[in-house]
Amino acid sequence: MRYLIRSLKYFIWFALILSITLAIMVGLGLVETDSNLMFRDGMKSIWQIAALFLVVSLVYPLTGFRKNEAIIPGEYNEVRDKVVSFMESRGYYLETEEGEIMTFRLRSKVGAFFKMLEDRVTFIKVPGGFEVEGLRKEIVRLISGLEFIFRNEANENYSKY
Repeated sequence: MRYLIRSLKYFIWFALILSITLAIMVGLGLVETDSNLMFRDGMKSIWQIAALFLVVSLVYPLTGFRKNEAIIPGEYNEVRDKVVSFMESRGYYLETEEGEIMTFRLRSKVGAFFKMLEDRVTFIKVPGGFEVEGLRKEIVRLISGLEFIFRNEANENYSKY
C-alpha cells in the first residue's frame, strides 16, 4: 500500500512540476497557450507525457527507498543516546520508539514537503548495528556520518590503552 501511495505522490509531483514550468513559459511568452501549438502532437503528446510520468513514478519508489545496515558496535542502551543526538544534529526529531526500533522525522516542514512527506527514517537494532530504512540518498549520508562518529570513538578508546 505504501508503495502505491509513493507512486501516486511522485506522479502528482511530476505533473505539478511540468505544469509550473509550462505556466512560467506561457507567462513569459515563450510558448503558445494552445496545447496543439505548445506540443508537436497536441493532446496526444500530453497523454504520452502522462504515460511517461506514470512509468517513472511506478519505478522510482523501487529504487529511491531502501534498507541499509549501519555498523555501530555496542548494545542498544549504550548507543541510543548518541544516535538520537546525531539525528537531532542533522535536523531530525525522534518520532517514535518501540523496543529497539526508533523512527525519526525531519523537523523542518519545508524540507519534509520537498521530500513529499517521505522524510521518515527508521532504525531497527540488529546484531552489529542498525538496519536503517528511508530515502536512499538520505540514509547513505546518515549511515556514513554515524559510522564515522562511532569508528572515531572506538579508535580514541583503543588509543588510550
